[in-house]
Amino acid sequence: MMRSRAIFLAVAMLAAVAHAQVAVHARRLLDVRTGNVADAFIIVSGDRIESIAHAAPAGARLIDLGNATVLPGLIDCHVHLEADWNDFSATAGLRRSASDKTLLGLKNAQVYLSHGFTTVRDAGSDDFGIISLRNAFASGMFDGPRVFAAGIPISITGGHADGNPLAPDVPLPPGPNIADTPDQARIAVRHNLKYGTDWIKVMATGGVADALSDYTVQELSDEQLRAIVETAHRARRRVMAHAEGTEGIKAAVRAGIDSIEHGTMLDEEGATLMEQRGTWLVPTLETFQRGLEIGLSQGTEPIMLEKDKAILKFQQPAFERAIAHHLKIAYGLDDEPKYTTREFAALVRGGLTPLQAIQAATTNAATLLSVDAGALEAGKFADIVAVDGDPLKDINSIDRVVFVMKGGKVIVSQPVAK
Repeated sequence: MMRSRAIFLAVAMLAAVAHAQVAVHARRLLDVRTGNVADAFIIVSGDRIESIAHAAPAGARLIDLGNATVLPGLIDCHVHLEADWNDFSATAGLRRSASDKTLLGLKNAQVYLSHGFTTVRDAGSDDFGIISLRNAFASGMFDGPRVFAAGIPISITGGHADGNPLAPDVPLPPGPNIADTPDQARIAVRHNLKYGTDWIKVMATGGVADALSDYTVQELSDEQLRAIVETAHRARRRVMAHAEGTEGIKAAVRAGIDSIEHGTMLDEEGATLMEQRGTWLVPTLETFQRGLEIGLSQGTEPIMLEKDKAILKFQQPAFERAIAHHLKIAYGLDDEPKYTTREFAALVRGGLTPLQAIQAATTNAATLLSVDAGALEAGKFADIVAVDGDPLKDINSIDRVVFVMKGGKVIVSQPVAK
């Protein structure tokens, strides 16, 4: 009896310690909604922010972030965790096992987290390893960002996500993501839903990063796009569309797609449609720009480099249209995670203010993903990042991360100037 009581008391004490208040002192707390900076204490209890206060409660554990700028955990809405960014060859996906891809996904996810990205949306992979990673991070098995997974992108035969570059006489059955009719498109959605995806990803147009497709061409038909959206929305899942070419963008918007990825050739009509329907844009500016840096290295085929050079001339005018039409813009890198903060600078070069670029990766992205994050406010997840410098004056300082907390757990903690 005494031993049982002692065990009970020990467990109760451990639980109390686990949920003890933490007071994070932020002398430069950035309100990402207004751009105001204040001296405040972020009171954390468990995995949530309890309040923003002027002083630390008695008994709270204190974390002093000195003169670092403190902002919410960042959110990237377009990552590919399982991608090997050092191998762009056509057969790269066929030469790695599912286990290899998932292990690489674990590594990439932890790089994102170390750079202050506490939430990510995976924009598609070859299999469902991302679902396993999502669940492992959520359970605490591994440290990693909060993951929203889109599963296997739906593509036509020979489209941007066909995944079979082999000769016609080399047999390889089509994947469950290949859809050439509306009914096949519905089945592809349901296959993703069966294995637990949070979003559905479709290839509305061809793309740059393959040797098969034409980025100017609409791939999935209007009927297929409508069937996909209808099926996904009925299951309370939203749909993101890879869409680079002008007509494919507009077809996706008319079908009810929730977010357009890239939107590189967005024209005036398309921008008007997106504004009217409230469609989100995740522009991924940096990935096309870095394609020129990569050149023909890392397995890039000549046709891929030619396409990248050709499409870049459309990027800036399209982004200016998006800004002029006040489109809802969320942050997405679509590149190697070690470059994850470079999209901020690309957004600012494209025409956003530093604050708007930060909002794209905080309040805007949180709204797109419907997650309680993206702002340092009571009730939100205790996702807190500190950077050395002032990103409102120098957006590149957002890469100098000195502190990361995700869901109340400290992930990165470096010495900071007091």
